[in-house]
Amino acid sequence: MIEVWGFKPRLQTCEIGIRMTSTSAQPVRLSQRWQWASRQAIGFLMAQAVDNPQVLSLAAGLVDPQSLPIAETREALEHLFADPVRARHALQYGTTAGSGRLRHQVIEHFAGLEGSTVSALGLRPEQLVLTTGSQQLLSLVGEILVDPGDIVLVAAPTYFAYLGTLEGLGARIVPIETDADGMRLESLERVLTELDRQGELSRVRFVYSVSYYENPSGISLSAERRKGLVDLARRWSRAHRIFVLEDAAYRELRYDGPELPSLWSCDPSRQHVIYAQTFSKSFSPGVRVGCGILPDELVRAVCDRKGNEDFGSSNFSQHLLTEVFDRGLYRPHVSLVQQACRAKRDTMLAAAQRHFGDLPVVTWVRPHGGLYVWMSLPKEVATGFDSRLFQVAVKEEQVMYVPGELCYAGPPEGRRRNEMRLSFGVQDATGLEEGMRRLANAVRRVLE
Repeated sequence: MIEVWGFKPRLQTCEIGIRMTSTSAQPVRLSQRWQWASRQAIGFLMAQAVDNPQVLSLAAGLVDPQSLPIAETREALEHLFADPVRARHALQYGTTAGSGRLRHQVIEHFAGLEGSTVSALGLRPEQLVLTTGSQQLLSLVGEILVDPGDIVLVAAPTYFAYLGTLEGLGARIVPIETDADGMRLESLERVLTELDRQGELSRVRFVYSVSYYENPSGISLSAERRKGLVDLARRWSRAHRIFVLEDAAYRELRYDGPELPSLWSCDPSRQHVIYAQTFSKSFSPGVRVGCGILPDELVRAVCDRKGNEDFGSSNFSQHLLTEVFDRGLYRPHVSLVQQACRAKRDTMLAAAQRHFGDLPVVTWVRPHGGLYVWMSLPKEVATGFDSRLFQVAVKEEQVMYVPGELCYAGPPEGRRRNEMRLSFGVQDATGLEEGMRRLANAVRRVLE
């Protein structure tokens, strides 16, 4: 039996009694979708950071603060506001699909990433939707494709915030085994075969893949498996189309290793891959501009749903990013971000070797890009919020990490409990060295 997780049917919406400041004592009725989305770890992690400001965070998946584009943004803003007409356009409402000018620029940029020309891509601006970061695109795709009880296939481990998004939709989430080359295609096919045998194939909506330097593991899906993944989605699309949702958020944060083709490029039909990317990691998360490249049949559905939510993402941010591209400020800034993050990755890896190298059965992944190092501890050392290690690390050694079990779909008892995600994005070199020293101290104390 394939066990699916994330959907818990309830007969009625959750009723919560809330102490009222008025004379009324009636309960507040919250929706079932709130109930599905209410058990999210991100809120707890943020609360821990606020309650313990002295703690060194190796948990926050933020970009390097010193490389944020202050000068570039100032230059772009000055030129944008030097023209009152353009400034007024930027300060007005935009469109649901986003600025036409920026969409053309993003296609040109995407062609560069693909090693192609715009004409060879065969991509029309109408297929590209600008969003509030790639997270909004991921959420919109879930909303238009997933009904409660539908199935989404994900890597084990995978991006835990999107697991929360899917749970909030009532999705049934099936984890697929991974190794050093990413999602194992034989495991994916075995799961699809079993779901078909159970009469559940019709509920499968898409396969979610963080294709570059996965959050949390740092692993990229190998070049050999990329075409195979798309081919599997195509072959198993029988009564309905099964999509691959490619989350390429970290694509431009490459420091070494092979240049890998996108999953989108492995789909010559342009019918099966939904491509999501963001400028939050490569330029600025505060600007909050992302994009999605969609099969034709999904464009209207995404825009209809998006229009109900926001009438279009920040028009001002899109005009700002247009200026950044026009003035040639984007690519040099990406190079600076890559240099800064490469140095911080190397600092964390060197600190891991110094402080964990003599500990038994402690291993970690050396990522070729992204913001994370994935560390595995001895099986008897749990890393979860309720574990002794987490309490010692946060309360006594004053260092924080993300427990690895948060990054697995499936029932809690079936998740690996001895892993952790470490981010090198926020801390400087001194903070990374000290944070790794403190974390190693916490692990040693638990192992004693």
